[in-house]
Amino acid sequence: MRVLGVDPGLTRCGVGVIETGRPPRLVAVGVIRTEAGDAVEDRLLAISRGLETWIDTHHPEAVAIERAFAQHNVPTVMGVAQVAGLAMVAAAARGIPVTLHTPSEVKAAVTGYGNAPKGQVQHMVARVLGLAEAPRPADAADALALAICHSWRLGSPTASDTPAQTAAQRAWAEAERTARRPANASRGDYLR
Repeated sequence: MRVLGVDPGLTRCGVGVIETGRPPRLVAVGVIRTEAGDAVEDRLLAISRGLETWIDTHHPEAVAIERAFAQHNVPTVMGVAQVAGLAMVAAAARGIPVTLHTPSEVKAAVTGYGNAPKGQVQHMVARVLGLAEAPRPADAADALALAICHSWRLGSPTASDTPAQTAAQRAWAEAERTARRPANASRGDYLR
């Protein structure tokens, strides 16, 4: 199965395609760029066309997009959300399922630690995909991390102690279970 990861950004939108498996295999990675001085609508059009080209060229069966999160820089959040919307529309128009992942989900899946620094995520992306070095810029590596996270999520069994899971997958499953647990629930009482 092919998964397209999208790290949305208005200046640099990271895109990366992998084929699932043990280990996953890199298909393509890159960045769709726009100029900061151009009109926002022109930048969004260029990114939209770029995303459509990536989807039509690589035929992913799933699209994983970083979920926009609140920051102090509202214009940055708006640009990220707009580009994420473009990726969702491009996938939906082709009948491809879309999943949003938070940065901490991606970090936990790839490194085993939800607050891992960017450098550690990039290192693990290269290691998981058998690359000599992490793709540059960081947006490209982040897109691959999203695709890896999604592919492992698709293949991860419900029990975190299944031997077929990697350490990162077990950490991700535990983080997901913890996030689903209500604040006032006892340790063994999870939401279903």
